[in-house]
Amino acid sequence: MEKVTGIGGIFFRAKDPKMLADWYEQNLGVGKTPDEYGVVGWRPNGGTTVFQPFDDDTDYFKNPEKQFMLNFRVANMDKMVEQLRKAGIDVTVQPEPEPNGRFAQLFDPEGNCIELWEPAGIDRETEEK
Repeated sequence: MEKVTGIGGIFFRAKDPKMLADWYEQNLGVGKTPDEYGVVGWRPNGGTTVFQPFDDDTDYFKNPEKQFMLNFRVANMDKMVEQLRKAGIDVTVQPEPEPNGRFAQLFDPEGNCIELWEPAGIDRETEEK
């Protein structure tokens, strides 16, 4: 069976798309989509991607009006949380790590839930490049 090779993009509606794209770039380092062909866009490091539908009544996304949650892998949770808090962003770090790593949650300016994931056993030097 032929399989897809990864996530090619994440597309969602926003009240203020430009402001939100700027926020993601400034606070999480997610580069904006280039304005012209031939220019390379954001290229995340390789690693595990989880594809998981949730029950429609889940409270895991915190805001019942939102239909999705973004999960970003991070190489160093402590550094990322410190950076976000310095920018005035409220971040809740899960107090105990899970068997598959550490997690934290925050919200973008439009109330979309974002989960940060530092996988267990991560090689920080490789991931931070």
